[in-house]
Amino acid sequence: MGVKGNAILGLITLAAFIGCGLMAQAQESQVDYDGFVELSAEISHYRSSRLVALDTFNEMKAEPGTIVLDTRSAEAFLMGHIDGAVHLNFSDFTDDKLAKVIPSKDTRILIYCNNNFTDDVAPVPVKRIELALNVPTFINLYGYGYENIYELDGAYPTAEPAIQWVGEASPL
Repeated sequence: MGVKGNAILGLITLAAFIGCGLMAQAQESQVDYDGFVELSAEISHYRSSRLVALDTFNEMKAEPGTIVLDTRSAEAFLMGHIDGAVHLNFSDFTDDKLAKVIPSKDTRILIYCNNNFTDDVAPVPVKRIELALNVPTFINLYGYGYENIYELDGAYPTAEPAIQWVGEASPL
């Protein structure tokens, strides 16, 4: 192999090393489970102090600048939700999408999920209690810098007038 062949072989080898290095960088995890566990532990007491009864939830909801955030699927939201709620699917949480829905990090945010309802049919089938959507929603909002979060406490039928349920379909 001549000088030209050695040069080409050298360039191919160099490209392979660079490619391997780039692949190694690309394979670095973008998931921080330990960080999630630490964040969850950090806000455990805080979250428990932010659970509010339905009457308080409705009083807060009526105040200007408060957002009721529904993070269930778009399909479930269209089928029914608390009147006045805005929708952002939990799996779509990013800094940009949250900023489009929530005007500022200081905005009061009220959250609820399927497990706040006793109907246990679409659009509010009860989830396993330890996997209720309220928990990761609260943790993620806090992790994104939204700390003025309140969570509906308790479980109610959607037909309860104080719930103010609206949508295309009623679970009952």
